[in-house]
Amino acid sequence: MSLMTILLDAATDAKVAAASFSKMGAAIGAGLAAIGAGIGIGRIGGSAMESIARQPESSGDIRANMIVAAALIEGAVFFAIVVCLLILFL
Repeated sequence: MSLMTILLDAATDAKVAAASFSKMGAAIGAGLAAIGAGIGIGRIGGSAMESIARQPESSGDIRANMIVAAALIEGAVFFAIVVCLLILFL
């Protein structure tokens, strides 16, 4: 075996290892984004219910703000998941 074939084999193995690490990182990133969204929206809902219980007369405003905040969180999470899927499949 010549030195050139040994170096080419090492480079090929490094590319395969780097690709598998990037796919694993993308999968972990998508999972963390989904978990973070669940925690964030859960906290928003819990806080909104608590504030509605304290001041029932302002429930409409609180509900509207809760929906806007949840939509912003979901938008950021969808962006993160799309980026992770692009890394995973490209």
